[in-house]
Amino acid sequence: MYYTYILQSIEYPEHFYVGYTDDLERRFKQHNSGSSVHTNKFRPWKLRGYIAFDTEDKAKDFEQFLKTGNGRTFQKKHF
Repeated sequence: MYYTYILQSIEYPEHFYVGYTDDLERRFKQHNSGSSVHTNKFRPWKLRGYIAFDTEDKAKDFEQFLKTGNGRTFQKKHF
């Protein structure tokens, strides 16, 4: 399975991060350990939500959608 996920910074709650992975637990630990360059300055993170997909392409496409204006609106409404 592949997962598209949304993180929210605990200390800076206005900061969110959207990504996708095939190992959600490992990736979440990487974000909170500081090993991810894009998220290390806003840690710690909490997982706001995730959706599982059967293909990498679907997870990647949904990640790209969530990074658009309409996708941000979707996030605010559903997560």
